[in-house]
Amino acid sequence: MVLGSDLKRGNVGSVAAAAVLVLAAALTACSDDNGGGGSSASPTPTAEQSTATAPADPAAAQQEIKQNWEKFFDPAVSAKDKLAVLENGERMAPVLQGFNGDQRGQQVKSNVEKIEFTSPTEANVTYTLTLNGATALPNASGTAVEQNGTWKVSVKTLCALVQLSGNGSSSPVPGC
Repeated sequence: MVLGSDLKRGNVGSVAAAAVLVLAAALTACSDDNGGGGSSASPTPTAEQSTATAPADPAAAQQEIKQNWEKFFDPAVSAKDKLAVLENGERMAPVLQGFNGDQRGQQVKSNVEKIEFTSPTEANVTYTLTLNGATALPNASGTAVEQNGTWKVSVKTLCALVQLSGNGSSSPVPGC
């Protein structure tokens, strides 16, 4: 699917780099050890890896991402409140206005299904969009970013949806 393919492709390099770092640390730990305690050194890089790819409080961050994601895609929420949960909200106001101005954009809701942190300030979000209660886009992929202490829907996600809707396909959407 268009939304997932571009976003997931961008994470391959960071996942590969993280894997190399974990393997290098594990190999270093094993090569420095002369036998007996090699297994006790191995969990340390894994623990460091997991804390490096998630915020300090992952449960709270997941809850905030879910709430803000669903707020952003709620037709009853004002544009001003949506800008507060959109990355670079004020700068993206024209794009959001176009998205909300579309009749379908006024009928769209979101259900967050899965959140995977890729760093302390970024997460991949799997969600389903519904249009008037009917599933319109199942298993969609997007990203959430932490900006100024708030987890927000990323610009990449909004721009991908605008392009998918056809509203930005003939000419580039300013801000995207």
